[in-house]
Amino acid sequence: MDLTKLIIQEFKRRIFDESYVRIFKCLDRLSEEQVWFSQNKHNNSIGNLILHLEGNLRQWMSSSFDGKIDKRMRSEEFSLHKNENKESLKLRLLQLQEELLLFIDEIEQKDLEKRYSVQVYEEYGVAIIIHVIEHFSYHTGQIAYITKQLDDKELNFYTESLE
Repeated sequence: MDLTKLIIQEFKRRIFDESYVRIFKCLDRLSEEQVWFSQNKHNNSIGNLILHLEGNLRQWMSSSFDGKIDKRMRSEEFSLHKNENKESLKLRLLQLQEELLLFIDEIEQKDLEKRYSVQVYEEYGVAIIIHVIEHFSYHTGQIAYITKQLDDKELNFYTESLE
């Protein structure tokens, strides 16, 4: 298999098949109130982490590889949005997935070797993909940890059913 296609395949597996599934399982376990719970002003709620992941993924992937204008308002991702319910958060992620699937399979080796301006960085395309996988996984772990604290049950990500 071509290395570029393998990188894209792994991106989709790590983000959509692993992290998305885990985030959705966490959301299904929690009440609407728990999704927006924050232990203190220095900790983010699960809802805010999801908004942050959406903004980060769109900024790093869509504005780089698909040439979309970067309209991200990062600070807004961390302000409370308690009017957004769990289904709305899931829908945001599913819409983002649809957006990415429109162009991600068209990424070629030259796109991975090209440099892009993202935030204050100049990054190679391959570094962008690595960053997004790492960043998404990091916050998915935080979401899982918060869920376990609030729900006091195992998440069983490695079994077929949840307790």
